[in-house]
Amino acid sequence: MNVISRTRGAKILGGIALVGASALVLAGCSGGGNDAAAPSASSGGGGAVSEADGTFSVGTILPATGNLAFLGPPEVAGVKLAIKDIEATGDAFPFKTTLTERDSGDTTTDIATQSASELVSAGADVVIGAASSGVSFTFIDQLVNAGIVQISPANTSPDFTTYADDGYYWRTAPSDVLQGRVLGNLMVGDGAANVGIIYINDPYGTGLKDNATTAIEAAGGEVSVAVPYNPGDTVFTSQVDQLLASQPDAIAVIAFEETSSIIPQLVSTQGYAASKVYFVDGNLSNSYEFPAGTLQGAKGTLPGNPADTDFQSRLKEIDPALTDYSYAPESYDAVIVAALAAAQAKDDSGTAIRDNMQSVSEGGEKCTTFADCLALINDGMDIDYDGVSGPITFDENGDPTEAYIGIYQYGADNKYTLLNTEFGSLNE
Repeated sequence: MNVISRTRGAKILGGIALVGASALVLAGCSGGGNDAAAPSASSGGGGAVSEADGTFSVGTILPATGNLAFLGPPEVAGVKLAIKDIEATGDAFPFKTTLTERDSGDTTTDIATQSASELVSAGADVVIGAASSGVSFTFIDQLVNAGIVQISPANTSPDFTTYADDGYYWRTAPSDVLQGRVLGNLMVGDGAANVGIIYINDPYGTGLKDNATTAIEAAGGEVSVAVPYNPGDTVFTSQVDQLLASQPDAIAVIAFEETSSIIPQLVSTQGYAASKVYFVDGNLSNSYEFPAGTLQGAKGTLPGNPADTDFQSRLKEIDPALTDYSYAPESYDAVIVAALAAAQAKDDSGTAIRDNMQSVSEGGEKCTTFADCLALINDGMDIDYDGVSGPITFDENGDPTEAYIGIYQYGADNKYTLLNTEFGSLNE
């Protein structure tokens, strides 16, 4: 059995190969940055409190409030569906399961750190969240020091790759090294030679801006202006004026809920064509209350494999109000892979889960459902779980090495639909 104890290395992902694909894709949010101050590193996992007690204890720190609240419902539904599938295997899974839900808020609050403290006290073995990279950086050290595995379904900051997490941090969403390249290539491929970018000045916005800029320049384009705004800003007149002064062929809006204020200023007031506007995972949403046609022609990128119709139906049994499925597959897989790691270890502690996460994602017998994978484990076999979000296949840094990026376009109803997908392989 190929059990690997992973610790955070110092390798940076690079060499991305992209292959076009046709498939229904799904998406998500939250990324990273190089312009923002580097987060402080934790020294390791001392004082671990997650112990083998016969209960696979799952906690969530996902957005019920804050600027990514629209991502909360599909992520929570994905977690609950995974718990349901685990419990459906009965005694074949050797642990009792519990789920404790907490809010993440956003970086303007300390809700996430309070939630993390509560989950540490509650004895969580694994925590799913946060959606925002910036929010995850506020509590990652709490979980590391408690020996609790953290798995984000939506963090995309490149800074996590080399973070000193003692192997306790993982993610089922790809680094923005990939989304940035897809976004940049998309804009230049659509004919933009002169690109403007407005971005949130946090780890997500700066990281995605940097990676998109690299791709734009490599493809022969130019970023003539990149205008930041700060979390909490509500007026964007000056930023839009700066953008339009450079007469860009296309504009990337790297933002969260502030998009609902940026777009009216840019498109409705200034008359910039929506067909030249590009969204990202942080703001690609079907919930904008704009006049019909406001977003028609705008495009956007979303990391993640599609939630197919069967999976969507199963999610709606959990939450009938769902209209968006962003990061639901990644949330589902985060719970499933952790449960498989515990089953393989025959130990539900955070440390045992950490030490088996990479192993169950690669190199063994292929399986695609929790029940099938668990049966193989119980027969003494090494497994390779391929999930609903994609092949997963973690590297030694806890990053997925392969992922899908969906490319979407808005119609006259201000709803987005899939154009195509890109499959990215992130090679060291």
